[in-house]
Amino acid sequence: MNKHSIITIVAIIVIIIPFAHSGLSILGMQQLEYRWDNPGQFSFFTMSNHGTMELCNALPFWITFEKLEIATYYDENHIGSFSINPTTLNPYSSSLQEGIFSSEKLSAAQHIFMTLDFEFDGGDIRLDPNKLIVVVHTDMPIIGIIPYSTTSQISGFDFDKNMNLENLSCN
Repeated sequence: MNKHSIITIVAIIVIIIPFAHSGLSILGMQQLEYRWDNPGQFSFFTMSNHGTMELCNALPFWITFEKLEIATYYDENHIGSFSINPTTLNPYSSSLQEGIFSSEKLSAAQHIFMTLDFEFDGGDIRLDPNKLIVVVHTDMPIIGIIPYSTTSQISGFDFDKNMNLENLSCN
């Protein structure tokens, strides 16, 4: 091989690696598993006081994201968001990540969360649990500069079940 061929191959590899990593992160975030750091102990009220989540990367490559936001809505009104800052997850491993809850009306959000936690644990229904929607939004800039995000929406009850899972694929 001549010198120019080697330089061309190295340049192609240097260009492809960041795009491949970004693409794999996008795929990985769609497969990401998560739960509260104490299995079986999750409550929305506890989440409203900040806390720690366990993120599980069950794929054979690194996953990087800029921000993971869990936004809660009741009756189509935003009541607060739990956010995790930039993280890189190793292949086939889990990681504990601190999150911050923010809300413009924290006491109202906590009241709604306490009532719904009681209902999800088998208590009397006072608020319609079907009106609680959780939107999981992830920002992952491609090669660090091109904005890209994924969003998924689930019911509050299903989110509660996910956060209370006993086992993740990484365990």
